[in-house]
Amino acid sequence: MQEISPELVSERLQHQLVELIDVRTPMEYHELHVEGARNIPLDSLDFSRLSATRKGEDTDPIYFICRSGVRATKACEKLIDQGFEKVCMIHGGVLAWEAAGLPLVRGKKAVSLERQVRIAAGIFILLGVLLGSTLNLAFFGLSAFVGVGLIVAGITDSCAMGMLLAKMPWNRTVLRGSS
Repeated sequence: MQEISPELVSERLQHQLVELIDVRTPMEYHELHVEGARNIPLDSLDFSRLSATRKGEDTDPIYFICRSGVRATKACEKLIDQGFEKVCMIHGGVLAWEAAGLPLVRGKKAVSLERQVRIAAGIFILLGVLLGSTLNLAFFGLSAFVGVGLIVAGITDSCAMGMLLAKMPWNRTVLRGSS
């Protein structure tokens, strides 16, 4: 997998047709995205639909972008596992693109998936403590379960709660201009 700077991709976008896929949720995409990027969330990216002709060495690369690079890296790794040779992850994602002062399409501000995970984890932990101290000690298990989930997410860099929240209706809203 090749990593490429936002500046180089921006330059290529100005001079040639580039296949740029944003693998964030539709809400994240609508809030802020690179003009010309196609929104296909990582959990719904169908690699079998990408043309087999895109697997050769003489084809143009497919570029992937996300918020910081984690989901784009996962998309690239999955594509490479399926035999694609020319896949590029935009180093640093949309955050690096913005930090470089490159143009972005801005929409309505949304609550990021990362913040949603922190809010939900906090609610579940608080709920477990409150119910455990008032109703039944077994409810402390809810807090422990969320704590273990956060530890696993930190170690594996994959968050089950984030994947679940990404499927919620407020994060699945397909907006005009996104695929």
